[in-house]
Amino acid sequence: MKQKTVVVIVGAGPAGIATSACLNLLSIPNVVIEREDCYASLWQKKAYDRLKLHLAKNFCQLPHMAFPLSKPTFVPKNMFVQYLQKYVYHFNVGPLYQRNVESAWYDRTAQKWVVTVKNMVLGLVEEYVCEFLVVATGENSQGFIPNVYGLDSFKGLVIHSSEYENGKKFGNKDVLVVGAGNSGMEIAYDFCNWGAQTSIVIRSPVHVLTKELVQLGMYLLKYIPCSKVDKMVLTLSKLLYGDLSGYGIQRPFKGPFCLKKETGRSPVIDVGTISKIKTGDIQVMTNIKEIKGDQVKFTNGRERQFDAIVFATGFRSTVRKWLKDDGGLFNEVGMPKHKSPDHWKGENGLYCVGFASAGLFGISNDAQNIANDISEIVHGN
Repeated sequence: MKQKTVVVIVGAGPAGIATSACLNLLSIPNVVIEREDCYASLWQKKAYDRLKLHLAKNFCQLPHMAFPLSKPTFVPKNMFVQYLQKYVYHFNVGPLYQRNVESAWYDRTAQKWVVTVKNMVLGLVEEYVCEFLVVATGENSQGFIPNVYGLDSFKGLVIHSSEYENGKKFGNKDVLVVGAGNSGMEIAYDFCNWGAQTSIVIRSPVHVLTKELVQLGMYLLKYIPCSKVDKMVLTLSKLLYGDLSGYGIQRPFKGPFCLKKETGRSPVIDVGTISKIKTGDIQVMTNIKEIKGDQVKFTNGRERQFDAIVFATGFRSTVRKWLKDDGGLFNEVGMPKHKSPDHWKGENGLYCVGFASAGLFGISNDAQNIANDISEIVHGN
């Protein structure tokens, strides 16, 4: 099967459906290709039960549809999925599901992109030819588990955080969470609340803030330089939490908002984990040295037995597996070569959305920029 269209969007997460919605409003034909059987599969299938949006709802809405005033400031996962459902219906976004992109390359003679897709239901190969290609698979395309010596010998359960739902079945078990980002910290807190004997590996320095401090900081950034906002927020954080170094938590040298801007690393938004660490209900561990059976050895010489390990160690881009012509847009690990705000447009009609390490707010900006740019080119021709 061969189909021609103006725009092909790869990925039906929030990034893909937002871009499609913006294009639909401008009457620009587009096709959204999705490997899973639903839109926003990470939210619908791979997000733990207690998850809420970590930023206030006004920073998390997609283009042209605000959250209702009746919704809480920090929207729970299920409410966000309902919002996405309304969004897809309202803007007539119709992804083609269970289609795996095998390759995409730019035909310089025809000046078109050729996208080869495997229809996993029918077992057929489909080909889409388009003027513009939007990569919307994002930074979180595939869960990443680092190489740990002896991990294959571990006798218990090993999962990535994207497979974690809740700690109900882990009561009274010894569990280890690896990674102290927002997911890792919240999963450790959830484990503890379900009665698990919980430990967490904190490998790198991390900022810990409340959601209210993050909200305050983002508001102040509109009017005050980032360095001054960082100083104010860190002062308040120190007043709230004190010195956490004695509990195995070090602060980075750079402030939380400048660090986010420069590296994409977000501060941890505390949901109650720090108080559990202070009381000893959650144990902080150093990095893993090796694993032998159900015994885990740490770099500080400690050794513990665990029933389960959850790796909250992030995700990786999979773009380079199928994109054969990067259009000057992506580096060797499938991330944009250029920093925001110059990250979203490549050569020959290639774009990316959801790669700015700026969450849903960044996705909204990218989607509108891309749709407007394509509209100018299409209508200019």
